[in-house]
Amino acid sequence: MGGARAADEALPLPPDIPRLAEGPQYEECLDLLRTDPDGALSFAESWEGAGGGEGAKQCGALAMLALGEPEKAAERLEALARNSAASATARAAVFAQAVQGWMLANQAGRAFAAATMGLTIAPDDTGLMLDRAVALGTLGRYRESLEDLARVTAAEPDRAEAFVFQAAALRHLDRLPEAAKAVDHALALAPRNAEALLERGILRQLRGDAKGARADWQQVLAVAPDSAAADLAQQNLALNEAGPKRR
Repeated sequence: MGGARAADEALPLPPDIPRLAEGPQYEECLDLLRTDPDGALSFAESWEGAGGGEGAKQCGALAMLALGEPEKAAERLEALARNSAASATARAAVFAQAVQGWMLANQAGRAFAAATMGLTIAPDDTGLMLDRAVALGTLGRYRESLEDLARVTAAEPDRAEAFVFQAAALRHLDRLPEAAKAVDHALALAPRNAEALLERGILRQLRGDAKGARADWQQVLAVAPDSAAADLAQQNLALNEAGPKRR
C-alpha cells in the first residue's frame, strides 16, 4: 500500500517476561537482558551448557531478539513454548514472544501460526488474539483480523490499541466510516495515542481533509517524537506536502 503509512511495530522485549524458571541464575540472566544483551547471551549459553534448562533457553532466545536476530529467537521461543513443562499461561506468553520475533523478522505467516498454537492452549488470551489479528492484517487477511479484534474489544473494551488495528483493517477494506468510528473510539480512550493519531490522519487524508491530516501527524510528532509512529507521520507529512491525496 502506497501513500500514508501506519505503525504496528512492537518492542523487542516486553516489560513483563513470562517466568519459566526460578533462582539466582535466572534472575541474573533476565537482569542482563535489559542492560547487556551480549552478556545475557553468553551467560545463557554457558548456563544452558551446564544444564540450565528452560530458563537458560528462554533467556538466550530473548537476548538474540534484543541483539537483532529475530528469526533465530522466534524459532527457539516457539520450540520452547511447544515443549515446555510450564503452565498453559506461561507457555502462551512464550508463544506471544515468538510471535513478536516472527513479526520483527517480517514473517507474518509464521507469526500467525505461533499465535494460533498459543490460542489452542490459552483460548481466552486477548494478547495473543491481538497478536494474531496484527499478523492477519499484515498478510492482507483483514476480515479474519477483524474477527479476532472483535473478540479482543468485547473482552477488553478499554483496549485502545485494538480499536486502532480495527480502524486500519476497516480502512483496507474501504469501510471508511466504520474505520473513522473505530479510531475515534480509540482516541476517546487514549487521546495521546500516537498510533491512533497516525491512523486518524490517514483517514482524514483519504477524505480529502489535508489540513486535519497534517494536524494529526504533527500531534504524533509532539506526543511521541522518538517512536515508529513519528517516523511514519513525518513521511506522511512529506507526502502530504508533495502532492495530491494518495493511498
